[in-house]
Amino acid sequence: MDNRNNTIAGWVLFAGICALGLTIGSSMLFASHAPEKPGYPIEDAEAGAGGGESAVPLANLLAAADPAKGEAVFAKCAACHTINSGGANGIGPNLFGALGKTHGHVPGFAYSDALKSVPGNWDFEGMDAWLTSPRKYAPGTKMSFAGLSNPEDRANLIVYMNTQGSNLPLPAPEAAPAAAEGTAAAEGEAAAPAAEGATAPAADAAAAAPAPAEAKK
Repeated sequence: MDNRNNTIAGWVLFAGICALGLTIGSSMLFASHAPEKPGYPIEDAEAGAGGGESAVPLANLLAAADPAKGEAVFAKCAACHTINSGGANGIGPNLFGALGKTHGHVPGFAYSDALKSVPGNWDFEGMDAWLTSPRKYAPGTKMSFAGLSNPEDRANLIVYMNTQGSNLPLPAPEAAPAAAEGTAAAEGEAAAPAAEGATAPAADAAAAAPAPAEAKK
C-alpha cells in the first residue's frame, strides 16, 4: 500500500514539475518587449522625397518633361479617371482637356463644394499644386489621393495631360542665374594696394629728415 501511495505521489510531483517548466518556458517564449518608439511607423505619402518642393522652377521642369513618362505616371490615376475624349466618369471625372477649364467643369459629375469653390481655371501652377496635395489645394475635397511627391513625376504627368485635349502653350523656362557682375573687378581691387599714397621712397624720407648740426670751426 505504501509503495502504491509513493508511486502516486511521485507521479503527482513529476506532473507538477512538468507544468511549472512549461509555464516558465511559455512566458520566456511569448514575452512581450516594449518597442523603442511606441506605435507603428507611418510613411508620410505627401512628404516623400523633399516634401514635394523643387528648387527647379516649374516652367523648367515642364520644358524638360516627357509625355511618355507622364502616361506611365497616369497609371496611378487610371483607377479613378479616364482621359480619352468622350471617356466616362469614374470615381473621378474624365480628364480630357482639363487644363484651361474651370474647376468642376465636367457636366453631371458631383464635384465637392471645396473644389468647385477654388477660383480660376486649371493652369499649370494649379495642377502642380493639386497633384502635390489635393487636400492642401482644396481643403475638404473628396479626392483621397495623397499626392505625388516627386516634382519630375508631376511635370511629366502635367505635360501628358496637356497633350490630351488641352494643348496649352508651355511657359517659357527661366534662364539660369547669371554670374554676379563685377566679380573679377572686385578680385582685382582686392589685390590692389589698400591705400593711396604709399610710403615715400627712402630718398624722400632722408631729404625730409632734419639736417645735422654744422661742425664746430
